[in-house]
Amino acid sequence: MKILIVGGAGREHAIALAFSRSVYSPKIYCISEMINIGIKKIVDASGGEYFRGNINNPEEVAKFASKVDLVFIGPEEPNFHGVPDKLEEMGIPCIGANKAVSEIEMSKASMRDIQWKYKIPGRLWYKKFKNFEEAIPYIEEYAESIALKPARQAGGKGVKVIEDFQVYLQDEKRKIKKQHAESIVKEYMKDYDLEYKLLIEERVWGPEYTLQCFTDGRTVLPMPAVQDNKHAFDGDLGMETGGMGSISCGRTIKYGIDSDISILTEEEYWKSVEIVRMMVEAIQKETGKKYHGVVAGQMMLTSIWGPTIIEMYSRFGDPEAANVLTILKTDIVEICEAIIDERLNTIKAEFEEKAVVVKAVCPEGYPNNRNLAKNHPVKIDNENGILFASVDIINGKIVTGGSRIVECIGIGNTIPEASLIAEKLCHNVKLEDGWRTFHRSDIGSEKSFRRRLELANLAREIYQYRERKGLLGRKIIWIPGKGLMEVG
Repeated sequence: MKILIVGGAGREHAIALAFSRSVYSPKIYCISEMINIGIKKIVDASGGEYFRGNINNPEEVAKFASKVDLVFIGPEEPNFHGVPDKLEEMGIPCIGANKAVSEIEMSKASMRDIQWKYKIPGRLWYKKFKNFEEAIPYIEEYAESIALKPARQAGGKGVKVIEDFQVYLQDEKRKIKKQHAESIVKEYMKDYDLEYKLLIEERVWGPEYTLQCFTDGRTVLPMPAVQDNKHAFDGDLGMETGGMGSISCGRTIKYGIDSDISILTEEEYWKSVEIVRMMVEAIQKETGKKYHGVVAGQMMLTSIWGPTIIEMYSRFGDPEAANVLTILKTDIVEICEAIIDERLNTIKAEFEEKAVVVKAVCPEGYPNNRNLAKNHPVKIDNENGILFASVDIINGKIVTGGSRIVECIGIGNTIPEASLIAEKLCHNVKLEDGWRTFHRSDIGSEKSFRRRLELANLAREIYQYRERKGLLGRKIIWIPGKGLMEVG
């Protein structure tokens, strides 16, 4: 069997490793813009080939895919550009959301429209705008805390949550809101030809988590929940990144494999699964297209709804993929075949009962100045437990690609234990020219886990009270020209 992996980041390294463990011993091929040395070693050992190319060009990917039996697409952009559609036309089995169904990730406005149309739980109040000028009246008159987002998936860039509690600071906050809204439209969305450019959502709080599932369009097969850490620095400070690391243990992000303490309850986990299943069903109804691939809810346990969708992914999260694929016991080839044949209901996805902590090591300059973060020679003393991410091979040397260099994976019986293992691995990563790296030492630490647990308990106490009073999801807002209205 020959399998082509599309993409060359840490997520795709985790996918390649999962295929390399298959009892079917597939030949593994890969196409990506840069050569990921970790994936290349797996490709070479399997007898496959590695191609450098444009993964968002359906014709280019199809040219290489004609040599294989199955294609597994890692990142979201090939989905948005219709690579799975082209492969389907050619009769090549593909694990990847086609262009139509990947709309639930590409357009955050469409995702919210669908959630409200089908009355799917965990839906936030939102407004969408075609340009900056259209948004000004709302920003000026709606004096509350909000989240400002590009209306399209833009690699996690451009999202800003602005808290607006103090009356004496409201003029300043309005100014900041307007400045950021304008930058979203004029900078982050300038290259995208979409009707809606800007999304304003109600600001919510609570612990975030990602629920990733395989789906064949008929069945949603869930994986353990994972908690990503977006902020660049310890204590959840600094700019948002693609993800500095992640934690998982069991289905519900337990403290340890034998612990009763967890971020989510079993009921919240299964409510989250049901929300993702409803989203898959809804997007298929809207488009008339089947969903074959990976789908994920990037969620938050909020005081308003309990499990709440923040965004949807049409693929594995990164670094969340590393948490689940590292401990996947079920053969991934069999899962892929079941997706293609639409018999995923016959598969049981099993995972090792272990705590997994992933920490990303990044070059200084990431995420805001990636040109500065590029082309620094990488030196790693011991590659065990390390996934290569944004790296390339130039003149025989491994160099940084401008984003996260590696993802270090710690596996243990508790999350703090796994965190310490991942922490040691981070210190094996150096840049030979002396350029500095950084990572978050607090991911999975005792203090960090307890803080998230307290947040979860507080959000749970409030949303369960609202549920008992029949107020779940209900919200009264002020709309200019209309006055007070209930939404939700």
